Amino acid sequence: MDISFNGKRGIVTGAGRGIGRDLVKRLHSCGAYVIAISRDNEHLATLSKECPGIETISLDLQDWDKTKEALSKLEPVDFLVNNAGVTRLNPIGEISEDDCDFVMKINVHSVINVTQEVAKKMKAAGRKGSIVNVSSLSSLVALQDHLVYCASKGAVDQITKVSALELGLHGIRVNSVNPTVVWTDMGKMAWSDPAKADPLLARIPLRKFVQISDVVDAVCYLLSDKADMLSGVILPIDGGYTAT
Repeated sequence: MDISFNGKRGIVTGAGRGIGRDLVKRLHSCGAYVIAISRDNEHLATLSKECPGIETISLDLQDWDKTKEALSKLEPVDFLVNNAGVTRLNPIGEISEDDCDFVMKINVHSVINVTQEVAKKMKAAGRKGSIVNVSSLSSLVALQDHLVYCASKGAVDQITKVSALELGLHGIRVNSVNPTVVWTDMGKMAWSDPAKADPLLARIPLRKFVQISDVVDAVCYLLSDKADMLSGVILPIDGGYTAT
């Protein structure tokens, strides 16, 4: 299936590395004008060299007001991918207020903030479009030591559904992708220990973790006109985990 984004403009958050970086590269190769947002200037600089013509914005999404200010300077876009995400892993009894604030500000607050600022401009311009939130299978199943992360991704799924409801009348589709462990730096940090990883792999019928390209493929499909009737979808990318 050929997917083109020629003439389309869009934003990808958390674009410095991992899923976001590969997504920017794919969208760029498909003809999109991509605005890549990350708090890491070094990663943005190397990404710009790999994708000449993209626009980069160095921004800490934890700062609500600075995020609004930065987005207010942009022209309306056709798509948005809320990809930025963080985690801290602690068992119940060892979770701090700082753990909660850090994870929620990026995984939840920034999704609300960015979505409403981008959607506001899309509506004002009469521009239909697509928003994809990068959620997680941890919104659907419980994972050891992931209480705060699971809670944050459960919130992302509800943000997705409410956004689909409210923005649908303006022709704006909103969906989420919910991968199980993705073999990014963050995934390796949490799941490199075979003692932890093997029991999870045993519950995945395909017996493998998700590759970054698996997520990029799904996001590009949901952003494209090929998914014109998909909105409010919570899409597991899990090798059959939720089927067991």
